[in-house]
Amino acid sequence: MKRYMFTFLATALLCGGCKKFLDVNKDPNNPIDVNEALILAPVEQSISDNLYGGMGGNGAWAIQEYVQTIAPNQLNPGVWNYQLYNVDMDGDFYYTYVVCLNNLKKLTDKAATDGNTNYSGIAKILTAYTLGLATDQWGDIPYSKGLAGISNLTPAYDAQEDIYKTMQSLLDEGIADIGKGYAQKPAGDDYFYGGDMGKWTRLAYTLKARYYLHLVKAPGYNAATQADAALAVLDKGMSSDDDDMKFPYAGAAGSENCWYLNFGAVSTFVLNSTLVDSLKARNDPRLPFMAKKAVSTGLYTGRKIGTPLGDLNAYSYPSDFYAGVGANNYIVPYIESIFLKAEATFRKSGAAAAQPVYQQAITQHMLKLGVSQANINAYLGTRGTLTAANGLQRIMEEKAVGNFLSPETWTDWRRTGFPALTKVDGALSEIPRRLLYPESEIINNKQPQQTAKLTDRLWWDGQ
Repeated sequence: MKRYMFTFLATALLCGGCKKFLDVNKDPNNPIDVNEALILAPVEQSISDNLYGGMGGNGAWAIQEYVQTIAPNQLNPGVWNYQLYNVDMDGDFYYTYVVCLNNLKKLTDKAATDGNTNYSGIAKILTAYTLGLATDQWGDIPYSKGLAGISNLTPAYDAQEDIYKTMQSLLDEGIADIGKGYAQKPAGDDYFYGGDMGKWTRLAYTLKARYYLHLVKAPGYNAATQADAALAVLDKGMSSDDDDMKFPYAGAAGSENCWYLNFGAVSTFVLNSTLVDSLKARNDPRLPFMAKKAVSTGLYTGRKIGTPLGDLNAYSYPSDFYAGVGANNYIVPYIESIFLKAEATFRKSGAAAAQPVYQQAITQHMLKLGVSQANINAYLGTRGTLTAANGLQRIMEEKAVGNFLSPETWTDWRRTGFPALTKVDGALSEIPRRLLYPESEIINNKQPQQTAKLTDRLWWDGQ
């Protein structure tokens, strides 16, 4: 290749009128400077497909296995019974940093140069969201020195507490940038909100509340104070299902919903018995709206990890609402913001004050799925009353249903203990409380944090 390039250059130099041939290092298919719209759209799709939907690695699947939402029709050992290797995380780290965070930095810088504060606001909000996913999986991560390119190939990791402070600052800056009222807005390049900057602002406030409540048992933080902070910003947060942060899939070849592909013909993933049986035990009317009956039996049946192999047709799959070929990917739904308010209200003011908010959250999710009002009323009659003893448990149990397929359920379980889970049959350890650092980082950027085990607690995951 080097000899060929030398010959090409030598020939070009002999062509006095062929100056354009000297630009052999400029790849027209990979420009070094593009406008904001060409950066935003693919980053949003990667967040949906690869970070949230698990198409770029094992992390999203592992999390759903840990909280027993999904189960592979496979025998132990595997990721599902807590056999995870560092190399399994290489793809997740690549998409988090190389694809998403690096391009979000480019978007931020480009928008700052152009004075386009709407794009810079969006970039900062998405950076905070991506950092939130990453730090809640790995703990300490590179950021302040981690996006410097070739000037620093071995960046030290920032402490998780500092990452959380950075996330809150980025959200504040994103809100402020959008508030400057710059005229140019995204349109079709913004898959999440179509350039509706009011929705982006409400998302940012909702994310601030999410991250405040993540720290209810973090060292040096107080649950009541975090609840107060969450309630203060939720008043400015999401206000209806129209505010859902969702990715719309067209459903055509090449644009299928990521969970449709995850549960597709080449996969052995089915719904977990823990999820299906809990819905059945509570006579939850959402079951037929969230799951399909098993083809061979006509029953709602989940698979229990660690049991003998079964016929895939004997298990339930997610409904088309969540995993249809053209389904939306609900990354941060409005329902979550109501559950955040219910939890914060419960922590600050008790069960009686939180009960109507909790009931609103359940009702909103059921209406969204298409459950009848009569069935909603019947369910609230058995599950709608909170007490000091059951309040946090019920809020988290119902939030897990409303946040179906969201990694937030794993975070909620780690910080509250609910929904209650027991380790799977044949477990190689206790239920994991973090993911492993990728082998690519251990080889190329050795850091002391990389010795962490699956069962080690993150900084905010206090006893």
